[in-house]
Amino acid sequence: MKLRFALPVLALLSAVVVTPAATAQADPVQAADACYTWGRTLSQGASGEDVRQLQIRVAGYPGYGAVLAIDGQFGAGTKAAVTRFQQAYGLGADGIAGSATFSKIYALQDNDCTPVNFTYDELNNCNSDWSGGNVSAATARANALVSMWKLQAMRHAMGDRPIDVNGGFRSVSCNNAVGGAAGSRHLYGDAVDLGAGPQGFCALAQQARNHGFNEILGPGYTGHNDHVHVAHKSSRFWSAPNCGI
Repeated sequence: MKLRFALPVLALLSAVVVTPAATAQADPVQAADACYTWGRTLSQGASGEDVRQLQIRVAGYPGYGAVLAIDGQFGAGTKAAVTRFQQAYGLGADGIAGSATFSKIYALQDNDCTPVNFTYDELNNCNSDWSGGNVSAATARANALVSMWKLQAMRHAMGDRPIDVNGGFRSVSCNNAVGGAAGSRHLYGDAVDLGAGPQGFCALAQQARNHGFNEILGPGYTGHNDHVHVAHKSSRFWSAPNCGI
């Protein structure tokens, strides 16, 4: 029986032509993750929800003073961020997100998509449903997730020592209760207040400049001698005079 079918099988195999397109779709990524699983290798020029999910995870690697757009478009900025992420974890640094990159991300995230060292609860001391701010509850929560991934990158860059989070999202009523500014980024869910922790305020404020935070306020800036405030906003405003910022 083996001799009878040997030639037809070989003929069938020889008739299969592997085209470049087929090769591009044959991805080595096999791992399944409870939060999100990527099904293809991503490189510059790709677009889609899987790119956007990748951008969230590498948002903390845009380079000094830069902010990575979370837009689902794999451009030069995303390639640079992926490369820095790969370098940070000792991976092959080619700016292409494949199985090794995704495996590291899977190891870094919990089932709710938060990075392993930060939680939604610690970024919201106001209420349980993220409502009442200047954006929808879903947007506030999504903004907080991006901030957590930025903090995860910052934590790793500082020797993986814990970063103390004192607060994050505030509803309008919570913001008013603590005397927050009317336009505070806390109302958008993308602001986080940090305690000194083992690093110290100035080290935190200085390091934050590398991890996608357009707003950094710390010692020497009015009302910020006892914490470091990091947030995202459309234009840069850094002020921590006692720390040389």
